[in-house]
Amino acid sequence: MTDPWVALNPGADPVERVRVLRRAHETFTEAGTVSRPVRSVVADSWRRSARAGVGPDGSARVELTDADLGPYRAEHPLASVMPLFRELMGTFASDGEHLLAVCDAQGRLLWVEGHPATRQKADGMNFVPGARWAESSMGTNAPGTAVALDRPVQVFAAEHFIRRVQPWTCAAAPVHDPRTGRLLGAVDITGGDWLAHPHSLGFVQAVARAAESQLALLTPIPAATDALQLTALGRDEALLVTGGRKLRLSHRHSELLVLLSRHPDGLTGDELLCSLYEDESVTPVTLRAELARLRRLLGSGVLGSRPYRLAVPVESDVSVVERRLAAGAITAAVAAYAGPLLPGSQAPAVVRLRRRLGDGLRAALISGGDPDLLASWAQASWGEDDLDVWRALAAVRPTAPVRARLAELEAEQSA
Repeated sequence: MTDPWVALNPGADPVERVRVLRRAHETFTEAGTVSRPVRSVVADSWRRSARAGVGPDGSARVELTDADLGPYRAEHPLASVMPLFRELMGTFASDGEHLLAVCDAQGRLLWVEGHPATRQKADGMNFVPGARWAESSMGTNAPGTAVALDRPVQVFAAEHFIRRVQPWTCAAAPVHDPRTGRLLGAVDITGGDWLAHPHSLGFVQAVARAAESQLALLTPIPAATDALQLTALGRDEALLVTGGRKLRLSHRHSELLVLLSRHPDGLTGDELLCSLYEDESVTPVTLRAELARLRRLLGSGVLGSRPYRLAVPVESDVSVVERRLAAGAITAAVAAYAGPLLPGSQAPAVVRLRRRLGDGLRAALISGGDPDLLASWAQASWGEDDLDVWRALAAVRPTAPVRARLAELEAEQSA
């Protein structure tokens, strides 16, 4: 495969591909081994499905009955973009005898619409509103795997883990809250083998991006003229926007703002001393002088005391990455990560936060196995020597340059 996320490249024989995949699926279900023809994204999903206890002869369970489904759908954020989904995909689904499906972040189907005969066939495998199609329940399938990986994915025929789903092909893409990056669910197109084409994956991804743009227009970010905007990732001197002013902070003021933004209830002088200085000989007088200079810089009414605290809201790029990471929106988290937090800082609390944020993000990248995201991290200045990331990248994209760089890093570590 030239693109590991595309199920069937143009020109490939779908009949032969199905035959190969069915044999590989039987080998996996009987012996637990995956043969080479299976795409890495599918092989990894099969393994996760098996670990979750999914059986190849399982069936979907309806979790939301009619009484619960209506109110839940009405309150779900994706309800506001269903008209857009129908406009962009409805005719395509009906004319092509496909289905348009939308699930929530837990993989529960909220809407299934499209060609009547296709819907009737799909009812036989409980591909219906209210049914749970999470990967942990139904194994490898496009909507469930898309929310599990937080990226667009295409699943063709016998790549599905459960046998009764193997006559189908589907492509799905996750949809996020444009303000917070939180995963809201996924939009999916399901039908026959014709969907096993690169265009269907690109199409559903474009629809998901259009939905996110529509959500941004429907729920604009509220104006916060009195809030502080702090940018501290990838730079030694943070930038602060306050009252229409853009300030470049000193090293120490950058550290102070980062720490105070993390503790809205405030920190005592002793707590700040321990957080900022490794040298215990630094006196409280030194700290008070720094805080006095910071107070003059920020203006009146911004920095309080006893304990020291910020009296106005703070939005930082650190908190954006953390929210997206916690929500499982890995792609969005990587997009917001401009580099390590205040990389030149030796303040103990900053060092801990920097390490925790970077380690959490790289662990999510390694676990997710997205070759593009791994390559982006490995090629950045902070990831060029990251042996674990290079190993993960070599596993999913074993090109000659990647293998050469991995060998170089392993030799350096051995030496």
